[in-house]
Amino acid sequence: MRAMRLAKREITDSEELKSVVEACQVLRLGLLDDDGVYIVPVNFGIDWRVDAEGRPAPAFWLHSAGEGRKADALRASSVAGARIAVEMDIDDGVIAGAYACSYSLAFRSVMGLGIAHEVTDPAEKEHGLARIMEHAAPGAPVTFTEQALER
Repeated sequence: MRAMRLAKREITDSEELKSVVEACQVLRLGLLDDDGVYIVPVNFGIDWRVDAEGRPAPAFWLHSAGEGRKADALRASSVAGARIAVEMDIDDGVIAGAYACSYSLAFRSVMGLGIAHEVTDPAEKEHGLARIMEHAAPGAPVTFTEQALER
């Protein structure tokens, strides 16, 4: 992955990265299809893993209908998984300036690249949906019908 132009703004602390990701409620999923670049906001769940360098690596769980542009783009990419981009952010307020163009917006964000894989195993689907529910509504009761898991 390409290095950030303003490296001083890069989140390198593992706990800060986790804090930003877990505070976000919407993940923007970037895909490419025959019509061009496509960005869609989605709910998500997280399983935290560790990468080869020992850094936290979030594995995101996303829900999708079986049809539509998002599903088509994910399926068309490749058998080994669809290449995706992700972005999420937290609005930290306006930074006031001395004149109009010196104003800015304070925010924390996480951006990354990854591979999306379709889940077909019912137990794995249930785990992913439970992770989405835990992130969106911590402590809410979580049960899924067979019909929901099939969809």
